[in-house]
Amino acid sequence: MSFDNKIAVITGAAAGIGRATADLFAARGARVIAVDRDADGLEALADSGMVTLCADMIDSDLPDAVSEKIATMGGPLAILVNNAGIGGGGRMDQTSDDDVRRHFEVNVLGLFRLARFAVGQMQAAGGGSIVNVASIYAEIGATGSAGYSASKGAVAALTRQMATDYGHDGIRVNAVAPGLIETPLTRERIRNEPWRHKIFVEQSPLQRVGQPNDVARAIAFLASDEAAFVSGEILRVDGGWAMGRYPREVQQ
Repeated sequence: MSFDNKIAVITGAAAGIGRATADLFAARGARVIAVDRDADGLEALADSGMVTLCADMIDSDLPDAVSEKIATMGGPLAILVNNAGIGGGGRMDQTSDDDVRRHFEVNVLGLFRLARFAVGQMQAAGGGSIVNVASIYAEIGATGSAGYSASKGAVAALTRQMATDYGHDGIRVNAVAPGLIETPLTRERIRNEPWRHKIFVEQSPLQRVGQPNDVARAIAFLASDEAAFVSGEILRVDGGWAMGRYPREVQQ
């Protein structure tokens, strides 16, 4: 799964899944453009030789800024990993209109703009690969995440739609659907909320919390030529949780 000399744009690259993905792609030869709003987090990536762009997903000018970075590297764009997003939220009766708008603005509209830009670049280049980061919550009813789940469901639907529309241009579009992954955003919840451990770990076949590298490797597979005949797929990376999240007999 070499990405030798391919330009790859990875959003939300400063930490968590994005950081693991950026490091993995760079190790496999990609020329990475790491995008994040966390300037401090991007410093380490710049020190390792990656091109960095400090920007927010809600900025409508972000595609233009990414385009300028690609131009300085000689192009073309080969891979886009749409990882940046926000989580949190509550049940529908606890969720305001503004909360829903924020989730869709970041998780869907920001992703949409970059994907639309990437499609144009990849059409001109004769093909490419886009991997979106959805969530297991896009497929499984989950408590307390109305805005988040709805937005990630939209990401999954958009992934399939793009795969249908642009496959004839040689553009593959897939997504990963992570389960509970230990990142800076989830680490405290995992430690401080015993119910979360019981639901996501004890009721999962693999019975462990996922790590960013677990998702990064799945993203790398979907982006690579190893998945040349895979498109429109939503790949669960959840330790089997969605399949096995029901009480099972405990061996005494």
